Amino acid sequence: MAVIDVPQPAFMDDEEISIFADAVGKFYQKHAPEKRVLKWRENGQVEREFWREAGEAGLLGSSVPEEYGGHGGDFRHEMVVIDQQGKHAVEGFSASLHNTVILPYLVRHGTEEQKKKYLPRLVSGDLVSAIAMTEPGVGSDLQSITTTALKDGNGYRINGAKTYISNGQTADFIIVVAKTDPSERAKGISLMLLETEGAEGFQRGKKLDKIGLDAQDTSELFFDDVFVPAENVLGGEEGKGFYQLMGELPQERLIIAMGGMTVIERALEETVKYVKERKAFGKTIWDFQNTQFTLADLKARGTAARIFVNDCIAKHLEGKLDVPTACMAKYWVTELQGEVVDKCLQLHGGAGYINDYPIARMYRDSRISRIFGGSNEIMKMVIARSM
Repeated sequence: MAVIDVPQPAFMDDEEISIFADAVGKFYQKHAPEKRVLKWRENGQVEREFWREAGEAGLLGSSVPEEYGGHGGDFRHEMVVIDQQGKHAVEGFSASLHNTVILPYLVRHGTEEQKKKYLPRLVSGDLVSAIAMTEPGVGSDLQSITTTALKDGNGYRINGAKTYISNGQTADFIIVVAKTDPSERAKGISLMLLETEGAEGFQRGKKLDKIGLDAQDTSELFFDDVFVPAENVLGGEEGKGFYQLMGELPQERLIIAMGGMTVIERALEETVKYVKERKAFGKTIWDFQNTQFTLADLKARGTAARIFVNDCIAKHLEGKLDVPTACMAKYWVTELQGEVVDKCLQLHGGAGYINDYPIARMYRDSRISRIFGGSNEIMKMVIARSM
């Protein structure tokens, strides 16, 4: 029995979803064994071949319509890919970014030509995606970005710099958030589609040295008069970028909450196993009342978090998950994630500080979840405005 034995989301009872989950789990077991993931951590990124393997196995673009090369599934299938990745400790593979953040922009907002041109290659793994949003000196205030995409003949010239870009070293398809009208704030933002191969003026900066997420490449990107044709404005119309971004945020924040929940459950399972085996003063660590009380408290709150996340998933599948609730999920679960991992590391003692133990890597990797997808301070601002 799992440490947190609350029923999983109701959709997991569907036989077709269960079969898919089993297949995805077996793919990760075969193609992402611990030895290969260790190499990713050492290299600071996942090699391109794994993306192609994942595409061939149907893990990319599960919910993309079949007419665009996808598999015709829905959000449930995407959640399975992410959930199984967490359960099998497949670090660095940005499936959640590629599948549930970037591809939906094309599916929901792209022109017919954009969908036909890019989606099949994104589904196959021939293109790996990133979204260039954050800028040096501009954090969560997206309306204040300074990167521009100004008209030049039959297209646009992109100028600016981006930072903290996940998949920055690997991606060859990038959605660039830029101002097509610098005199405006929200209304001046457009999303530009850029293929990096042969893009003159595009340059990748250094691979950033992070305190966690060792296997995932994060980079600076630079744009110096990079030309994109006019048809590469997402949706074919300027000034829609901010609203396209805002429309996808509830799903993105739910995904972060789901990821946090997976870490909470895995941290508790790893810790219960450890304290029942490790001995001190003639008995196991589990036999001490402090250990039992600490883990009982974390299980109780982890169970409440799982029930809340399950409810958010059910609402999202019905198209009813609103922005404040998604912010609550992202904020509350990631805060709990940090506390759970910290206390579980403490129960490991000195071993918890050694990277050979999963809890040490979970500790380092978890810190970013309170920052990306909108910092938790921003989440609280959104929640407060809804009151």
